[in-house]
Amino acid sequence: MNEPLSHSQSNILLVEDDLDTARYIESGLAAPFTAINIIADGLQGRNAAISGTWDCIILDRRLPSLDGLTILRDLRAIGITTPVLFLTTMDGIHERVTGLRSGADDYLVKPFSLQELSARVENLLRRAQQSYDQTRLVFADLEIDLLTREVRRGGEKLYMQAQELKLLEYFMRHPHVTLSRKMLLQAVWDIDFPLHTNLVDTHVSRLRERLGRDAPPLIQTLKGQGYMLKST
Repeated sequence: MNEPLSHSQSNILLVEDDLDTARYIESGLAAPFTAINIIADGLQGRNAAISGTWDCIILDRRLPSLDGLTILRDLRAIGITTPVLFLTTMDGIHERVTGLRSGADDYLVKPFSLQELSARVENLLRRAQQSYDQTRLVFADLEIDLLTREVRRGGEKLYMQAQELKLLEYFMRHPHVTLSRKMLLQAVWDIDFPLHTNLVDTHVSRLRERLGRDAPPLIQTLKGQGYMLKST
């Protein structure tokens, strides 16, 4: 049997319009190191998947407003690689193949065993963690060697202070994702309470200077939302 995950809290997005099923899943997966966020609407689920930082997404195929297959294709089209498990009554071979070829990492048919779902999710989380632990990150012409702590852009070495490097690493692990100031404070500075400060803005400004004067910059400001690492 696989050992349980021991990293920091895993955040799972569950997009499921059947509340009984959603609560059943939540009761089986919720644990000290796992937080479940339930959304019952497809369009809202898509927005949450894009704007949030998730370790795994459990996605129903048939949803109000927007179907699961469209949600998945939209996520993959903008470069979001979060593991996705389809959970659905659509059990035909064609449906399974379509789901997997559209970018799903796993496919489980209802009715399902909660024990099997838990094992599948744990496997996806473990794979995501292994990916997170890689030693080289690349985005566009930007590269970080996490072993040597060396940053290069277009082959040219860039000097980074410790917190700037940590901030850049977080951006590069979550490209094309809206990162709020609160999320950045928690991830980079371990501050998980409201704090009225320009700490994030100041460091993002310095980081942009390190990366060069792109127009628009690699790290873009989303008014009222936060920041996004986005290729021009």
